[in-house]
Amino acid sequence: MDIKKLVLVMVFFTSGLFLWEEWQAGQHKSTAPQVATTANKAAQGTAGSDSKFEDDGAPVPGEKLVSSQQIKGTGSGEDAAPVAASTGLESGTRITVKTDMVLAVIDTAGGDIRDLDLLNHPSRADKSIPFALLQSEFPRVNVAQSGLIGEGLPTHQTHYTTESESYTLAAGEDKIEIRLSAPEVEGIKATKIYTFHRGSYVIDVKFEIDNQGSKALQPFSYFQVLRDVVPVEASMFIMPQFNGATVYTEEEKFQKIPLDEIADETATYPKNTDNGWLAMQEHYFLTAWLPKAGTKRENFAKHHGGYKYSAGIIVPAGTIQPGEIGRVAVPLYVGPQEQSKLAALAPGLDLVVDYGWLTVIGAPLFWLLSFFHSWTGNWGVAIILLTMLVKLIFFPLSAAGYRSMAKLKAVAPRLKTLREQHKGKDKQKMNQAMMEFYKTEKINPMGGCLPILVQIPIFISLYWVLLASVELRYAPFALWIKDLSMPDPYYVLPVIMGISMYIQTKLNPAATDPIQQKVMQLMPLVFSIFFFFFPAGLVLYSLVNNTLSILQQWQITRMYAPSTVPAVKKK
Repeated sequence: MDIKKLVLVMVFFTSGLFLWEEWQAGQHKSTAPQVATTANKAAQGTAGSDSKFEDDGAPVPGEKLVSSQQIKGTGSGEDAAPVAASTGLESGTRITVKTDMVLAVIDTAGGDIRDLDLLNHPSRADKSIPFALLQSEFPRVNVAQSGLIGEGLPTHQTHYTTESESYTLAAGEDKIEIRLSAPEVEGIKATKIYTFHRGSYVIDVKFEIDNQGSKALQPFSYFQVLRDVVPVEASMFIMPQFNGATVYTEEEKFQKIPLDEIADETATYPKNTDNGWLAMQEHYFLTAWLPKAGTKRENFAKHHGGYKYSAGIIVPAGTIQPGEIGRVAVPLYVGPQEQSKLAALAPGLDLVVDYGWLTVIGAPLFWLLSFFHSWTGNWGVAIILLTMLVKLIFFPLSAAGYRSMAKLKAVAPRLKTLREQHKGKDKQKMNQAMMEFYKTEKINPMGGCLPILVQIPIFISLYWVLLASVELRYAPFALWIKDLSMPDPYYVLPVIMGISMYIQTKLNPAATDPIQQKVMQLMPLVFSIFFFFFPAGLVLYSLVNNTLSILQQWQITRMYAPSTVPAVKKK
């Protein structure tokens, strides 16, 4: 196999890889109707089953967490409140909470966090408005719910009261506290407390249980995320990002819990543990419950029929004697998947940022990008510096490949003559003659493939980095490039990239086969079209890499080509 054939094989292999990932994306996007069908069947077929959930009520602890007191899971509440037919959520008084990081809405019906906007992250649909991670209006349902499990204790269906309907983190304040009071039942006063912090996406969720009754309590608390199957912000690229529940424990590490597996009850994950976290994850963003290490908890994931799912944890609140106040708290993270901050919040939380099967390359690439960004303050410049560094590291390898290509180009006329001499004869003898020729001229016909082989894993890894890293979302470069994680809106970079590929083909030795020649001539055009749909940051990397490669290849060709041409003997 000559160099051109090998190049074509690698090109088609890379294209095939992306096409396979696109097919996978199609399978991923078609999950919603399949899940809905499975959900409806499950809802009809499990009416009398031994489920740990009572419809959308409070979850029931498993055997390992059940105390000696019987848990009925019934919460106190007021008369039936209006229910939104499209979402199934009751509505009460809406309480707004504003900090320097988020704008949240808490509904007194259940005390849920129904809506939460990330003030420092714009929406894709409209850059002038903040991104809404938690939502409670059709067609989106993504809310944080919590409650207590025990007779007469409040659940996420209880109606709370509060002193104010609006809270704002004032200048000079580090935190703001919102207290929601549940109706008193048989001398038991329960209060749900939210604490928002300045400069943080972590919200402390706590219950205080004042037992003024006549008997001891052994309640449980639960903390869950209720959401539908549709992600808040779907990925537009051909490689899909995971959309579903995730869990981490020290023993079993990071695991994904796909929604379709939750629907058909085939999901497997660690259920009883005393460490780790549980979350609902989607592209760029995360909603995670982060109980303190050493706290016993039960993880659960449940399908509620239709498009609704929940995932969360059950935590024992301990024994509360008459006259005592019991407390149980679990932090909630609602924000972007910023790796450096996630790693500091909980072990393994940064693993939600998925770089695919080339994470071993993608993670160092992102670290280098972040390092260069800390210098320059511009992610585009950081990509250019990263490209130059990668090019420098592999310079000897690339130089060896370009030397082989330069020599091949110089002896191309002689190779053509050799082929013509063996035309119509035994092909094996022609290949042997060519190998002898390469050996005599000290040419490695495969050497020109080394630069391409080196770039393929780097290229794919950087694609994942640009796709998965929220830090590059809306990251500008210069002029018309306002978002390196999205395609070039005017296709300027892909066109220039195609021109650079055309120049490179001219520097390469010409193919002797006419069909190969036509294919190589079409490659710049084909790849330009491919790059129309790639993130601008990835096209920038490829363009800079190509430019450096052209300069390197041109210089090496100029240096080595003359020396490979045999001198003409005078008669």
